[in-house]
Amino acid sequence: MFKALAPRAARPPTLRSLSARPSKLFQTISPLLAGRISRGYATESEEKDLVIIGGGVAGYVAAIKAGQEGLKVACIEKRGALGGTCLNVGCIPSKSLLNNSHLYHQILHDTKNRGIDVGEVKLNLAQMMKAKDTSVSGLTKGVEFLFKKNNVEYIKGTGAFADEHTIKVNLVDGGETHVRGKNIFIATGSESTPFPGLEVDEKKVITSTGALALKEVPKKMAVIGGGIIGLEMASVWSRLGAEVTVVEFLGQIGGPGMDAEVAKQAQKLLTKQGLKFKLNTKVTAGDAGGEGVKLSLEAAKGGKEETLDSDIVLVAIGRRAYTSGLGLEAIGLETDDRGRLVIDQEYRTKLPHIRVIGDCTFGPMLAHKAEEEAYAAVEFLTKNYGHVNYNAIPSVMYTHPEVAWVGQNEQELKKEGINYKVGSFPFSANSRAKTNLDTDGMVKFLADAETDRILGVHIIGANAGEMIAEGTLALEYGASTEDVARTCHAHPTLAEAFKEAAMSTYSKAIHY
Repeated sequence: MFKALAPRAARPPTLRSLSARPSKLFQTISPLLAGRISRGYATESEEKDLVIIGGGVAGYVAAIKAGQEGLKVACIEKRGALGGTCLNVGCIPSKSLLNNSHLYHQILHDTKNRGIDVGEVKLNLAQMMKAKDTSVSGLTKGVEFLFKKNNVEYIKGTGAFADEHTIKVNLVDGGETHVRGKNIFIATGSESTPFPGLEVDEKKVITSTGALALKEVPKKMAVIGGGIIGLEMASVWSRLGAEVTVVEFLGQIGGPGMDAEVAKQAQKLLTKQGLKFKLNTKVTAGDAGGEGVKLSLEAAKGGKEETLDSDIVLVAIGRRAYTSGLGLEAIGLETDDRGRLVIDQEYRTKLPHIRVIGDCTFGPMLAHKAEEEAYAAVEFLTKNYGHVNYNAIPSVMYTHPEVAWVGQNEQELKKEGINYKVGSFPFSANSRAKTNLDTDGMVKFLADAETDRILGVHIIGANAGEMIAEGTLALEYGASTEDVARTCHAHPTLAEAFKEAAMSTYSKAIHY
C-alpha cells in the first residue's frame, strides 16, 4: 500500500521565474503589492444590520438600543470620542462650569448670611477646566464601555456614502475602510451657526466650544444671541469676573419658546447678578482686526448706530444641521432650505432603509429629543412601531435660577386663540426655598379653561430642571391640574411649589 504524500508547500516565485513568464507577472505580483499597501487599513467586515453615521447622543443611543435588540451594529464617529457635541463640547462641560462657577460666585457673595465666614477666595481657572475635562472623559469612556457590552463595533473615522448601502470611512488613524449596512441611520448632529462678517477663531471670536476652553477670564465679553447657550456661557464668565453684555435681536431673552412672563423675571434676576442686556438690537458688523473686537449695533427696526467694544465675542445665534461631506448627492437624498434632511413620520428618507435622527433633521435641537428619536427609530426598525411626543419635550436653561418649561407658553396660546387659565406659586412662599435662602422664581401652569387639561408648565427657580420632569410626565399622560394637585408631595420640598401652583390653577393655593 502506498501512503498519500502531503503536498509540498508552494515556493514563492523568483524574479527569474516571473521574467520567464511575463504574461503571469501582473497576476502574481498584484496581490503581493495589494497586501503590502493595505497594511494598516481596516478590513471590510460582513454586512451589518445597522450602520450609524455619528456617535453623538442620537447615534450612540441608537447603537446601544439596536445592540440590545440583537442587531449587528457599527457606529462611525469622526471626533475620536463618543458623545458628540453634548458630551464633548456642549451640555456636559457647560454644566460643569456652570455648577463650579456658581459655587465660586456663591462663596464670594452669599456666605455671611448663612453663618459661614471664609478667608481669601481665589479662582484657579486651570483646575476648574481640569474638573470639567475629567467629567467629560469619564462619560465618553463610559459610552465606549456600553458599546463593548452591547457588541457595537466602534469605527473612528469620517463616513460618506459610496452607494445606498455602503459607507466609505476615512479612518482617524489613517487609511480607509468600507462598511455595508442593510439599514443606515444618519445622526451627524449640528454645528454653531456662523455670524456673517465675523470669522470664528475660537480665541477672540468664539462659539460655545471656545467659551468652554478660555485660558483666562476676559475683562469684557460680548454675546451675540440671548438664547439658552448664550445666557449659560454669559453666566459662567460673568460669575468669574468678566463684564458681559448680551445683544439679542428679539424683545425677550431665552428664545421664543420661553414664556414671556418668565423671561422677563429671568432677565431681571440675571441683571442683578451683573449681566447687561441690549434687547431689540441687531449686530450690523464686526471688526476683529485690532486687539479686541468691535461690534456695530443698531435697533432691530433700524435707528442710530452704536459701537460695543469687547475682548472676546461669543457667537450664539443658534445651530444648524451638519450634513456636509456625507455624499448625499451620491444617493439623491434631499435637504430643506435650512439644510435639514427630509424624513417621514418614521424617520425614513425617500430611501426607506436610511433613517435620520437628532439635530440634522426637524424638531428642537436638544440632546434628550435626539435620544428619544434614537430609541423610537430602532423600535420602528425592529418592531414596526415607535413613539415620541413632540408636544412634551422639556427645555432647560441652567443659569441660576434655572428656567425650565414644557408644552405651550402664553404667547402661543394667545396666537392660537385657545381659551386657557393660569395658576402660579412663588418660591418665596415655599418652606424649603426659605430654609435654603433661595426664594427667587415661581411655578406657573397653563391649562385648558374648560377641561383643566395641562397645556404648559413653566418654572423659574432652583432645581427647575429637575422639577420639570413631573410637568413633562403630567403632559405626556394628559393630566389635569387637579390631578397634580391631588397627588401627595413630600414636605418640605421645592416640589410642593409645583403642587401649589396646580392647586392655584383649578382652585386656590393653601400657602399663598
